[in-house]
Amino acid sequence: MIISRTPFRISLFGGGTDYPAWYRQYGGAVLGTTINKYCYLTCRYLPPFFEHRIRVVYSKIETCQSVDEVTHPAVAEVLRYLDWRRGVEIHHDGDLPARSGMGSSSSFTVGLLHALHALKGFMPSKKQLAADSIYVEQDRLKETVGCQDQVFASYGGLNHIAFSANGEISVRPLTLSSERIRELNGRLMLFFTGMKRTASEIAETYVNNMAENEAQMRAMLDMVTESIAILNSGRDLTSFGKLLHEGWRAKRSLSPAISNEYVEKVYAEAMAAGAIGGKLLGAGGGGFMLLFVNPSDQPRVRERLRKLLHVPFSFEFSGSQIIFFEPEEDFAAQDQARSFAPASAPGGLAGTHAASEWTITPLPSSHEG
Repeated sequence: MIISRTPFRISLFGGGTDYPAWYRQYGGAVLGTTINKYCYLTCRYLPPFFEHRIRVVYSKIETCQSVDEVTHPAVAEVLRYLDWRRGVEIHHDGDLPARSGMGSSSSFTVGLLHALHALKGFMPSKKQLAADSIYVEQDRLKETVGCQDQVFASYGGLNHIAFSANGEISVRPLTLSSERIRELNGRLMLFFTGMKRTASEIAETYVNNMAENEAQMRAMLDMVTESIAILNSGRDLTSFGKLLHEGWRAKRSLSPAISNEYVEKVYAEAMAAGAIGGKLLGAGGGGFMLLFVNPSDQPRVRERLRKLLHVPFSFEFSGSQIIFFEPEEDFAAQDQARSFAPASAPGGLAGTHAASEWTITPLPSSHEG
């Protein structure tokens, strides 16, 4: 039995420049952090006493004989990617809802890869987890997603992530004092709008037209550098909040699908109550709203937005982890004796783990089944 725990993330600046359609031509960068809200994946080899060979439990329960019968897209593709040949049981639990702008889909993919690798006795590096999940989501599932979510989920922490035109991805942790990190964390408030949406569908409305919005994209990219300078300078963080507001204005101009009348009303109410800036997290369209509010004004903002769910959080710095391992009776020989339709596909990637800065080249290679 293996349980992986993988954090959700909050994107602060640069979102959109992490799509290959942009950074492969212009380069990109993001600033963001993971938080203490998690996706949990419990995996085990299925003992050979059941009629089914695969059981997947999430908002639905699937019992299948082969990978080709699995309807959950990410589960099916990860099993094919790893050339999975044994019976398996997978349970998912999450602290936050899916389709809410918190990078939940990528946290799921990273956590599932981590748990299944561990089940086979292999411990991938954070670099490999990020690269594998980017490959699964972009190349196998063909989803319109960027690269920051997979990297944040794998590494954890408050990071500046740079995307080079040659495809390399570098993870650079911000070296701030504990007091400065607490100061930033204490001014961020998270509210759930109650609206769910599919990020890839929202992203499709502007990703393919990024060249037409080059001025806004470059402005959003410049804000990453400016925001890091504010954090490093020791200046009052009010300017960071104002920059969040400018970033939201730039982002929502990319597509009408990014915001809507309800979101604008919520944001206006928050600003009127004392918020300095904020944004919808993720691709837009709904989900969670992040607000920058000085501590003295937070009770007033909570009261004004009392119809929304306020979610307190703290930054986390661990990334995806295996938090439970319990060896079980090995039924491998009996399992192999049973008829099981194999799924053929290339496997994971080799990766290395450096101490300070990471470089990711998301190219597939192979694993043994």
